Amino acid sequence: MNYRKLFLTLLLSLPATFTFAQLGEQYDKFIDAAWKQYENKAYLASAQTYAKAFASAGDLGDVTDRYNAACSWARASQPDSAFSQLFRFTRKGYYANLRHISTDSDLLTLHDDPRWTEVIALVTANKVKEEANYDKPLVAMLDTIFQEDQTYRKQVVEIQEKYGNDSQEMQAHWKKIMAIDSVNLIKVKKILDERGWLGDSVIGSQGNTTLFLVIQHSDQQTQEKYLPMMREAVRNGNARPSALALLEDRVALGQGKRQTYGSQIGYDDSGAYVLPLDDPDHVNERRASVGLGKLQDYVSQWEITWDAEAYKKKLPEIERKNIRIE
Repeated sequence: MNYRKLFLTLLLSLPATFTFAQLGEQYDKFIDAAWKQYENKAYLASAQTYAKAFASAGDLGDVTDRYNAACSWARASQPDSAFSQLFRFTRKGYYANLRHISTDSDLLTLHDDPRWTEVIALVTANKVKEEANYDKPLVAMLDTIFQEDQTYRKQVVEIQEKYGNDSQEMQAHWKKIMAIDSVNLIKVKKILDERGWLGDSVIGSQGNTTLFLVIQHSDQQTQEKYLPMMREAVRNGNARPSALALLEDRVALGQGKRQTYGSQIGYDDSGAYVLPLDDPDHVNERRASVGLGKLQDYVSQWEITWDAEAYKKKLPEIERKNIRIE
């Protein structure tokens, strides 16, 4: 099924890390609050709330949350606390994204501190160790595909707002995207058919994500062909359950069924909305089981307010609106 307006799968659709340890409901509440405070530029309050989250979990914390806490402490001009967080995970080898940490504007105030050199040295060492067994030519090719896949999709909303969804400019932009997708799909299908769904140890986290994105943006027949392979990859630890959930949703909608995790967003003249979703009351439990955050946080990216009761009342209308197009 091709829905009238099927929204994008951008990198923002996927969590920054994929953590399955349950740190507690109180921890999650503190983390949500800390992130909102950060977005509101209340950096010191955000950092202090992150500290409460870690304390509530017996001084445990997800790497992404530790990193975000460091950013808040740095923004609040508290370098000692920022470095304390950074060293927690870099010294243990848990972080290797040298490109990101080196250019993150949240951490710029730390660059003149002698400790910053040690942080970068640790991340560099982690990166070297992580990439020791990479297929580097393949990683480079997938990096190019990733940039092509994401760059033009990130421009869609801007073009849509400027010229309109049905404008010639938008049609030309989508034509460009589809042309790039078709070339990238040929390359990714060759990888999958010859080598299977490769894991992070061979192509890195971004390379692994690229395999998913290209299949997610392919036609229905291709998605259905590689869905079993991705399911097997998840079982073997070579793909992420959170990414698989998005593909499961896309395929289900394409088959005229309701999605399970609420990952697919429709868009028409009335705005963005969650495409047909099964059992809205328990969607957050299902999302949590695959490492996805709460639906209300996810859909807020499109200025959607999630209300399960209101959604259930609108669901028949949404399903009529998104009729199957052969």
